[in-house]
Amino acid sequence: MTICLDMMGGDFAPLEAVKGVRDYLTEAANPALLFLVGDEAQINPLLQQFEIPADKVKVIHAPQVIEYNESPTKALKEKQQSSIAVGFHLLATGKADAFISAGNTGAMLVGAMYSIKPMEGVQRPTISTLIPKDNGNTGLLLDVGLNADCKPEHLNQFALLGSLYAKHILGIDNPRVALLNIGEEEGKGNLLAQSTYPLLKENDQINFTGNVEGRDVFLDKADVVVCDGFTGNVILKMAESIYEITHRKEIKHEYLERFNFELYGGTPVLGVAKPVIIAHGISKAKAFVAMINLAQKMIATDLMGKMKASFESK
Repeated sequence: MTICLDMMGGDFAPLEAVKGVRDYLTEAANPALLFLVGDEAQINPLLQQFEIPADKVKVIHAPQVIEYNESPTKALKEKQQSSIAVGFHLLATGKADAFISAGNTGAMLVGAMYSIKPMEGVQRPTISTLIPKDNGNTGLLLDVGLNADCKPEHLNQFALLGSLYAKHILGIDNPRVALLNIGEEEGKGNLLAQSTYPLLKENDQINFTGNVEGRDVFLDKADVVVCDGFTGNVILKMAESIYEITHRKEIKHEYLERFNFELYGGTPVLGVAKPVIIAHGISKAKAFVAMINLAQKMIATDLMGKMKASFESK
């Protein structure tokens, strides 16, 4: 398998990406071939410095970079030789099996939507975040920002996408799916929640267990929690702040350490035809290792194929 990595995306590019590549190749028992896309003049000296084996990577020159402040759609059109544009070209043409970047998030989302395209039947692709549970388990929350405004049908599809991810990537046999709400009883919530509940209840492709409240998110009440992207993003940013505050105040506990985003790397775009993983802009080596491992698992389990088959059978 071949995994494509944007070496120029992120605040610490390309240094931390190269360090991540080194650590991945050192740790992996059966490493994938890595396509390293970016400026050769910056990448090659670092590959020599960190003694990256030449037969494990292939540098693909991309002289341009899409900066954070650029318009995603405009930049992708005008910067055809940018690391993100070249990465999506490799993925779309089948030369790579997955694409990872810590660069311009908007450009990654636009590229995923228009270069790779949503699967047949998927109305809105989604992004998720892993949730550390108090008992040591890990859950999934989605959407966390890609779709601020949603319809009930969108949340119903997020539930299926999240359930498949939890089963094949997190290893949960029959994931419990819940709807985030302001009360546990059926009929609670705003119009979106009230309209979504019956769709989830009737969806025979998921194991729907009802509503959960905000206080349940970090407890082991469900494996997949579904909400609109506005609500999910608020929870995600609050969780990130918990880690930052406890770290700054030197409050040590193994549970709080699980809020460190670098342990999980980035978030895949679920519902598009091929694996696309978007990283935090401040990602360092550990995050890149986690993302490469995630991409490898998504390819090995044929997650996208399983998702596609689930929507074809509906």
